[in-house]
Amino acid sequence: MTYSESLEYLYSSQPAFHLVGAAAYKPGLDNTLALMDHLGHPYRRFPAVHIAGTNGKGSTSHLIAASLQSAGLRTGLYTSPHLVDFRERIRVNGEMIPEDRVVRFVEENRAFLDALKPSFFETTMALAFQYFAEQQVDIAVIEVGLGGRLDSTNIITPLLSVITNIGLDHTEFLGDTLPKIAFEKAGIIKPGVPCVIGETDPETMPVFLDRARECGILGHGLETTDCRLFFADQCGFLRKCRLRDIPECQLHGLYQEKNMQTAYVALRQLQSQGLPLTRDAIREGFARVCTLTGLRGRWEILSSRPLTICDTGHNSHGLRYVAEQLKRLQEEKCQLSIVNCQLRIVFGMVDDKDVDVVMSFLPKNAIYYFTQAKTHRAIPATRMCELWGRPARAFASVESAVRQAQKEATDEDIIFIGGSNYVVGEALTMF
Repeated sequence: MTYSESLEYLYSSQPAFHLVGAAAYKPGLDNTLALMDHLGHPYRRFPAVHIAGTNGKGSTSHLIAASLQSAGLRTGLYTSPHLVDFRERIRVNGEMIPEDRVVRFVEENRAFLDALKPSFFETTMALAFQYFAEQQVDIAVIEVGLGGRLDSTNIITPLLSVITNIGLDHTEFLGDTLPKIAFEKAGIIKPGVPCVIGETDPETMPVFLDRARECGILGHGLETTDCRLFFADQCGFLRKCRLRDIPECQLHGLYQEKNMQTAYVALRQLQSQGLPLTRDAIREGFARVCTLTGLRGRWEILSSRPLTICDTGHNSHGLRYVAEQLKRLQEEKCQLSIVNCQLRIVFGMVDDKDVDVVMSFLPKNAIYYFTQAKTHRAIPATRMCELWGRPARAFASVESAVRQAQKEATDEDIIFIGGSNYVVGEALTMF
């Protein structure tokens, strides 16, 4: 088989959530356990950090992985979805899994996969775990796919669990209230395993406290800080994360401040467990996170004239921060320039997001180029225009929308590309 044939097999024979949505979702661990038994339980051959959350889990995963890598640890990183290349999902020390290793996995296991019929995510995770074991990683950072309690990744017993935040997303699977969603995410908290909770609110905090008590990891005190750290009882009390402790970071989105806090507290906890994480290693990891791990699409500057930025925020919880940053950026640019700065937004979303809420806080003074990515889940660009209810244009492809925005923009303008991972992924191939 060629690499292209192997990918085609994975996409066609095992439904992928990023392509077909709900039809690909298979809650429960039965398939995963069968896969692990077939492969000889590779996840038992390396320690791991497990990360869940509505938003920020990708950035937090990369920050932690970059710091571990900077500390000299051979570090595996499993994240989803990918933006451009499937192999972005599986990395060791920032290097993507080789194409021939993907081919070999499919060839060696095709008969078993045909019989079991696991989901695309279950198969991809199995490939990642086997690869990490073969590569003899010192530690792996594992991002949850969806939810937590019933997610395929929840077979691991990590050194540390991390939950970044809770927002209303994937409500058809996880529940339609914050406490219900928090319950699913809290499912990655395990007995005796410390857990970092990045953000809470009065609705979700009781859920995490209840789960922490069940698992016997609630410490002797609790501080009302953005980052809350549950130590195992024997480890003592909770530790506060101060902003001045956070190193400078290669990630620049406003929302990254919370992710940096969460990652920093997680790294300090891993340090307390004996991992060789010096301040210099953490500083290096934060300062070079994109360079070290290949992270893309997080408030990424694609061009300077005109200033062109993309971001993978894709639900109301994440896009609210993006909208606020765009407003601030436009105001600052207008103040610094004699010529007014026009904000131009290339935007598309998928059909399981709270589009009406997102529309309510998007900048009203921008020129919109609504578009649709190449996925069955994309909301048609014409429908996006209808939902916007103001003058806007619809474009059948991301490329045509971006090209038109570039054609009309002056050097002083701002072009923003976002709304979904898929829109950003297609845009990245153009730059």
